[in-house]
Amino acid sequence: MDQKTKAEAFGALHKGPEILILPNAWDAASAAIMEDAGAKAVATSSAAVAWVHGYPDGDALPLAKLISTIEAVARAVKKAPVTADIEGGYTDDLGQLAETIKAVIGAGAVGINLEDGSRDPELHARKIAATRKAADAAGVPLFINARIDVYLKGLAEGDAAFAETVARAAKYSAAGASGIFVPGPTDNELIGRLGKAIALPLNIMLLPKLAPAAQLQALGVRRVSSGGGAFRAAYARLGKGVAAYLADGDPSAFANDPDGLGNLNKRFG
Repeated sequence: MDQKTKAEAFGALHKGPEILILPNAWDAASAAIMEDAGAKAVATSSAAVAWVHGYPDGDALPLAKLISTIEAVARAVKKAPVTADIEGGYTDDLGQLAETIKAVIGAGAVGINLEDGSRDPELHARKIAATRKAADAAGVPLFINARIDVYLKGLAEGDAAFAETVARAAKYSAAGASGIFVPGPTDNELIGRLGKAIALPLNIMLLPKLAPAAQLQALGVRRVSSGGGAFRAAYARLGKGVAAYLADGDPSAFANDPDGLGNLNKRFG
């Protein structure tokens, strides 16, 4: 399947009969495991990718490491489309952003998350437009998931937060976004209001107390992302295992689960 076809298939997953349940990987191994578990598409998590390279989340990761991670993930998955979380694009310069988008597409991604953070939404709209122009020039119908951080960063509260989120969604849609990502909300009533007010496919982030996927779909959500959840779960297990091993060399600290991890050497062969 060529990249254009993968991009079209990824876009179609947001319009199908079922909500897209999207896991977020951070390297080739995690991406392969997620695809083998049945993921219809695989995303990267900006936080997890930054952490695994020893950087904080928040546009601190060197661009070269981002691109090499996308390449590794895209190489590891056999069929699933890959979408990359590129934070805020690592620049507010539209020319530099266009070059970054070309590199991200060149690395094998057919979708991106692009977050506004605390930036002026007018600037973010211009960044989305520049991203769309660069993707079109590359011949790939890139799925631009415009992330709105009003709730996540507490930029407003109550009705003001809702109004600002909906206004930004309309602005980003007009600029060329394919979907809208609103991380933070877990309340069903609020999610349902967002689902009705936002025309583009709505993406919600997995958080404690979030409703199951089928219920989210009924509220108008088209995509749910695990964010850094998989990374946190995997590395929490590693931390407990290392602590048990260091305590007394416990041979069961890293006991293999015969029904768990497959043969990655064979998988990558």
